[in-house]
Formats: sequence, structure tokens, C-alpha cells
Amino acid sequence: MQIFLLTVLSFIIFHLSFSPAGAQVFVELNCENLFDTRHDEGKNDTEFTPEGTRRWNASRYWHKLNAIAQELLACSEQLPDLVALVEVENDSTMRDLTRRSLLRAAGYEYLMTCSPDLRGLDIALLYQPMSFRPICYDYITVATLEDMRPTRDILYVRGRTVNADTLHLFIVHAPSRYGGELETQPHRRQTMNALLQALDSLDNRNVIVAGDFNDYADSPSLQMLAQHGLHNVTANAKGANKRAKGTYRYQGEWQSIDHILVSTPLLNRVESTYINDAPFLLERETTYGGWKPRRTFQGFTYQRDGYSDHLPLVMKLLGGKGTFRSEKE
Repeated sequence: MQIFLLTVLSFIIFHLSFSPAGAQVFVELNCENLFDTRHDEGKNDTEFTPEGTRRWNASRYWHKLNAIAQELLACSEQLPDLVALVEVENDSTMRDLTRRSLLRAAGYEYLMTCSPDLRGLDIALLYQPMSFRPICYDYITVATLEDMRPTRDILYVRGRTVNADTLHLFIVHAPSRYGGELETQPHRRQTMNALLQALDSLDNRNVIVAGDFNDYADSPSLQMLAQHGLHNVTANAKGANKRAKGTYRYQGEWQSIDHILVSTPLLNRVESTYINDAPFLLERETTYGGWKPRRTFQGFTYQRDGYSDHLPLVMKLLGGKGTFRSEKE
């Protein structure tokens, strides 16, 4: 069955990869604790080990990798060119996702951070070398406030598209609201301050900022970016299948805490934005009614048919789709 599934996925990926030229597809996804099964020295990740409280073993790990692969492949009729991933543990998880999961025939390369986050969570960018070529990348460290735990670095990548555009990509995973929304608001503003310092020299450039901001479009942290001239093109994004009204659901309320923002030069090239709420990514909400993301864990209860507690956010940009010519051409 596994060999059959791999064959089918490879066939689908081949046809997605070579579909007619169209919009460039950008996807953002919080993977919900994509940990490997090994303890990283100095990190608080023991709950995601075979002996830990979540009994996180090889079978669960590989099932999770293949679930994330299926989730990304379902985002568009063509393979996403760029994928921003948050809540990924380390280089091992990204190597396994791109080289050994159901996504292995897609040809993705990746770049990622190495953050001081206490649990060891990082940020990654998957990219299609045929449509995007990195020029350089860096980490932007967020200085901690007195009552703030070390948080994830911001991933910065500068690269070229096939039509010679230079893109500046920033991927964010802002501090959570754990401890209270108002109490932790300064932590998220601190992350935005670090981001804005990096953006200061990029006026009138092609900039994309994406990630899990743990805040809403009208929250102070997001308003800081709006005041800097960035446009939140996913502020009103809804599910492509009309079931999801946000990327995350908490106590029966849909929330959009994942966002994609673009600079003014890119605004007119945004063809569409939507949430991937494919039926297999959702389950019935028994307590509050309606639908919710089919997550990997409900509390500490493992769900083998789960994917993530967030849904993928998708943006299609006009132009920039195609393949680089070979050196001989």
C-alpha cells in the first residue's frame, strides 16, 4: 500500500510541477510541533521522544511528515513555489520532509533558522529551485525583554524569480499569548521591532512577510507593519471550500493569527489569497458545532488521522512562474 501511495504521489507531483505557467504560489503553514524523536541537548523537547509524555515514536513521526506533505500538495493545482513553515524542530525534520516523505519527488530545497527557542522550534522556507533561486539568507535575532523567554529568530531570504524579480522574504513565528494576551503583547511588539529594523532599508522593494504572528490583523503588532506600508493581503482570507473562516479555531471561534503581508510594489500582483480547508484537513467540532482543523494532538491524545491545528494560508502572485533556463540556453 505504501509503495502504491508513493507511486501515485510521484505521478501527481510530476504533473503539478510541469503544469502550464501561471501564478507563483506561496504557502504559509504552522506544522503543529513537527519534532523528530530524538532529544536535542539543551532543549526542552523530551515530551516528543518515545519515552516522553506524548510517546512520540518513529511511526508517529513519519506519519506526521507524510501528513504535512499531503497538506501542502492539496494547496493548489500546481506545486507551491515557496512554502513558509513554522514549528519545525531542526534540519533533520526538513531533510526528512523534503528527501524521504511523500514530498520527496517534488524537488524542494530548504533554508532554516537555528533559534534560541527553549523547545527547539525553528522556521524554514521550502523553495522550488526551478522557479526561485536564493541569493543569501540570514537570521534576525529578537532581543528578549526582562520577562520574555528566548523566542524564534526571523528567517530572512533574498532570491530571484524566473522573471528576474528580486524577492525579500521574512518568515515570523511571534511569541505566543501564553500568560495572557495583554501581558504578552510587548513580546510580539518586540518581534515586530526587530523585523521593522530589517525592513528600513527595503523601501520600494518586493517584500513578503509571512508566518504565525499569534495576533489578529487589527492587533497592535500587525498595525506596526501596516504603518510601515505593508499590506495584509490575507486579513479577510476564507476557506476555498467555504468551511474555514480562519486558519485556527479556539473554543468554537475561527481566528486568523497566520498572515501574509506584501509591500506596495507586489500588491497589484496578488491574484488571490485563500485558506486551504480541504475536507480531509477538517473534522466536526462536537462541543461548539461546525468544523475545526484535524490536529495531531487533542491535548495529550494522539490522533493518527490528524494534520495540524492550523490550516495552510495560500497566496498566488501573478508573474514569476516558469523555470530558469539552463546555462547552455
